[in-house]
Amino acid sequence: MKQTTNAPSPRRRRPAVFAWLRLARVFQKIDTVSERFFRTHGLNTAQFDVLAKIGAATDLTQQELAAALLVTKGNISQLLSKMERDGLVVRRQEGRMNCLSLTAHGQALYQEIVPQQEALIAEMLAPLSDDEQTELLRLLRKLDHTLLA
Repeated sequence: MKQTTNAPSPRRRRPAVFAWLRLARVFQKIDTVSERFFRTHGLNTAQFDVLAKIGAATDLTQQELAAALLVTKGNISQLLSKMERDGLVVRRQEGRMNCLSLTAHGQALYQEIVPQQEALIAEMLAPLSDDEQTELLRLLRKLDHTLLA
């Protein structure tokens, strides 16, 4: 008598595995195109993320930025130091916290590249209708809120 199990055979993977693989592939493609775009402006993905977060916020502290980017305080400190040397970011001590702002050069770069990056992302997702993009966002948000890191 043949014994049955609930585990899929190695040849028949669950749809979740295929979805995960496809999600990783799509992310990698978008990330590669984005990274190329950032390099044309002398940035990497992490620097763009910092620029976008500080540019979109008011009175952002270094600790809040680190939490928003999910990086360590040491990593964010090194990243900010480089961006300060490049004339993009200013840290000012207020009590026990470092408050962050963009320099005039950083603000100009923010205003130039953030809309371009958003247009690039919109172009890459254009094969999906607006309704499909909304549904994709809903599904990804649902996963994001239920997964533990």
